[in-house]
Amino acid sequence: MSQTGSKTRILVEGAAMVALATVLSFIRIFKLPWGGSITLLSMLPIVVFSIRRGVKAGLAASFVFSLIQFVQGIMDGLFGWGLTPGMLVACILLDYILAFTVLGIAGLFRSKGLAGCIGGVALALVLRYVLHVISGCVIWQSFGQLWSDFFIENSFLYSLVYNGCYMLPELVFTLIATCILFAQPQAKKVILNLA
Repeated sequence: MSQTGSKTRILVEGAAMVALATVLSFIRIFKLPWGGSITLLSMLPIVVFSIRRGVKAGLAASFVFSLIQFVQGIMDGLFGWGLTPGMLVACILLDYILAFTVLGIAGLFRSKGLAGCIGGVALALVLRYVLHVISGCVIWQSFGQLWSDFFIENSFLYSLVYNGCYMLPELVFTLIATCILFAQPQAKKVILNLA
């Protein structure tokens, strides 16, 4: 296949994975009251694309996905949250652009087989979690009542717990789905670009 054809194929695959991730992001299993939700494996297509095509292509696709997530955030009321212009820009960068673009590094250890792929996916999702925690501490600075009888008086701990409520299940479900995909010889062959 020519270099142009190969680039076109990668572009089309990336667009398809971003589209699939976007559709899955609208299927929310659980939505937290102040942002964040557990979705039906919405990050899986992005991390699989990064594993299949490498970090450079993965970062490009995940950046596009981050812009779509930003638009989804606007639809969820982002501009009505009462942030100052500076904090709004910081929120957009930390909670959307950087947090979703970092998913593209999932393919970082793809040459190390299943363990490398699992490690890359875990690293990408943990980094996304860290960005949300930083946003919670710096921008939102929330503390106090988290749920009916559960109080946290430290904004760092509050952000760890709040963001962990949706990111930990997302991490676990995405890792399980990645393992299931790799357990299928045909899927593993396609993902690792061996076909």
